[in-house]
Amino acid sequence: MALSSMTGFARSHGTSGPYAFEWELKSVNAKGFDFRMRLPPGWDEIEALARKSAAERLSRGTVYANLTMKRADAVGAVRINEDVLAAIVKLSADIAARTGATPPSVDGLLGIKGVIEVAEPVTDEAEEQAARKAVAASFEQALSALVEMRTREGATLGQVLAQRMDEIEALSRAAEATPGRKPDAIRARLAEQIAALLETSERFDPDRLHQEALLIATKADIREELDRIASHVAQARELLGKGGAIGRRLDFLAQEFNREVNTCCSKSNDLELTNTGMQMKNVVEQFREQVQNLE
Repeated sequence: MALSSMTGFARSHGTSGPYAFEWELKSVNAKGFDFRMRLPPGWDEIEALARKSAAERLSRGTVYANLTMKRADAVGAVRINEDVLAAIVKLSADIAARTGATPPSVDGLLGIKGVIEVAEPVTDEAEEQAARKAVAASFEQALSALVEMRTREGATLGQVLAQRMDEIEALSRAAEATPGRKPDAIRARLAEQIAALLETSERFDPDRLHQEALLIATKADIREELDRIASHVAQARELLGKGGAIGRRLDFLAQEFNREVNTCCSKSNDLELTNTGMQMKNVVEQFREQVQNLE
């Protein structure tokens, strides 16, 4: 299966009868899957179908879907309510006769509520059903385009993550080959430290110091950490090879990488090994940041 990013954008549009419509979809990073829609009034039944389709094809990310609709004959017919107008004219004439007031103007009469009526456009059920099917099909087109864009970005992310694995592996080999990790180097360094302590006091027991030195050398060994890093690299490469929705598992591996590298740095008693560990820590952080974008 291909890798997929959680970010993407897509748009589709079309017409059906008097209706013109446009879908706009975008997705961003999220811990889980969240689908949010904005629909024009009267088109709510589209939501269930769209939500089901999106959930079947996407597993992570917040997806925003917006539908805009326009109707060519959206302007309704305008007519005068003759009964209301006649009653108002008669009443105005009576008032003017009794008070001598100026008769109302035409625009004044038309501005009275109820004189002008706007009839809603006549809806055709067959046209509406056809439009709903067209809108649903258009959503599928936009969703496919969104999935395609996320897949393209996922492929790029996969290449970047594979490079980070190569870098971690190379740095791990460099840490293992550090001269300061050689037994002779450790022995010489400990011998110097023991000699310095013996010079300051004769109360130190050489045998006990030797035992403590061996214990320190054992604790400073990073063989186990390097082995676990190698295991994590192998697991990450296997996941990248399989593809699919692996973002959560790679995020867990990123945490494990960070834990092992931190231990290597804390155990290090050699400057070169410390520098290598810090470089590895930087690469692990880059790996973790990129994994956050993966589905």
